Amino acid sequence: MPLIDQITAFVSERPLATAVICVAALIVLALGYFVLRAVSRVATRLFQRYVAPRPVEDVLTIVAASIATGVSAQGMWRFSGDVLGFDGPLRLLLFAFIEVAVITSAVRARRNMRENFSGGIDGVAVWALTCLTAVLSSMDARSAAEAVFRLAAPLVAAWLWERGMAIERHRISGRSRIHWRLTPERMLVRIGLAEVSDRTASEVDAHRRLTRVALAAKKARALREAGASDRKMRAALAKLDREMDRAVEHTGLAVDEARQEALLSQIGALYNTSALIDLSPPVPWAPEPASPALPAPGPRATVLVDDDDDDAEMVDAAPQTADPAQRAALMRAAREYWDKQIERRFVPRASDIAHETGMPLATARECRALWKLEPRAHALIEAAQSEHGGVDTGTFPAIEVPEPVLTANGSSSGR
Repeated sequence: MPLIDQITAFVSERPLATAVICVAALIVLALGYFVLRAVSRVATRLFQRYVAPRPVEDVLTIVAASIATGVSAQGMWRFSGDVLGFDGPLRLLLFAFIEVAVITSAVRARRNMRENFSGGIDGVAVWALTCLTAVLSSMDARSAAEAVFRLAAPLVAAWLWERGMAIERHRISGRSRIHWRLTPERMLVRIGLAEVSDRTASEVDAHRRLTRVALAAKKARALREAGASDRKMRAALAKLDREMDRAVEHTGLAVDEARQEALLSQIGALYNTSALIDLSPPVPWAPEPASPALPAPGPRATVLVDDDDDDAEMVDAAPQTADPAQRAALMRAAREYWDKQIERRFVPRASDIAHETGMPLATARECRALWKLEPRAHALIEAAQSEHGGVDTGTFPAIEVPEPVLTANGSSSGR
């Protein structure tokens, strides 16, 4: 008898039972609808809270690690039944205890990483327990291929977890765990095939040509001071002339003031290398000198001091300041005064700096000894020495010269 005929006969014979069944079915359908809606809302809430904020790679990492953990748990299910002899509820309760321990250690390691930027001992435990479950599940394999597969699955899950930890660690701390000393970029820079800065090819070529000119000038000057033979001097001057011609041709040295300043800076640094051994820079970790006791109110005391020149001069005695903020303010004021005077083509004395800024004379001497080695100040001092002779006394203004800027330090061909 067809099914539809059976249903029709049942409804005709038992109308009351049919009505009860229909009402129960409607109730079950309504309950199913509400349950499905609640589950859908919970799933949507969980998705928006835990899945949506995460990057796609983190979600894929969790999915892949869950699959690999499931494969490992299936291997432990077989191991617990075939090797340990567990059966029934006991087997269901105990087969995945290592996988649960792995997940627990992974959660603890992630929390420790967020607080201390390191997985700690729990991170080591994840790898140890993963290797243990991989070995145990592969021992019940029926073939070599199955053993390799069961060994690989837990290790894949641990590797994905480790990479997720590394990415999150870098995102939180802003730094990676180590920096390799041997990288392709460093090797290319080492052999000269790459630049460490973002300079263009023309800038690099111009810098190298200017450096060649400066080195050739230094060599010619050293040979002249050493009293070299005429043959060596002619060779050195010829090389200097060639390098200068190339620099003018390829770098625009004759019209580019920035390149002229760069060349002067290099020559000034190369010519005064020996001055470095006479410098006495301040020691950054030395204690500040104690301030002397102030005299009683009355006329300001004056003392006779020797500046870095040969003349003696009367300078107001100012106490040394021990306040770092006040000392920094004096240094800034002295630097501004120095730059203004250099712009006026005048090299101030240490006493001038101390008088204008209120800086102690000893500190002014140290600052002037450092600042006068800068290219512009050195060029002015050397030009003035050429006019007046003698040594740097700091008492003369630099003389205006009609020659180009390249001859300011006495390096012109006419000298």
